[in-house]
Amino acid sequence: MLSCRDVTELATDYIERSLSLRARLALRLHLSLCVACRTYLDQLRKTVALLRQAAPAASDPDIAARMVTAARQAGEAGKKPND
Repeated sequence: MLSCRDVTELATDYIERSLSLRARLALRLHLSLCVACRTYLDQLRKTVALLRQAAPAASDPDIAARMVTAARQAGEAGKKPND
């Protein structure tokens, strides 16, 4: 069975529907048992929806790179020592 860490690593591919059938089913099984991961996935979906709705105020070629860097740093800061 997938761990919570596995789910966080596969979440974007799951939302984008780019996982294999086997991986999708394994992720769904984990989600059926884990409230924390369901909440995480729901928050991720809401974030993606909000970002799609928001139009950038100015064209900034580095904005995507800065957003990815910020998200990775936030993820690293939130990890538990045993993750």
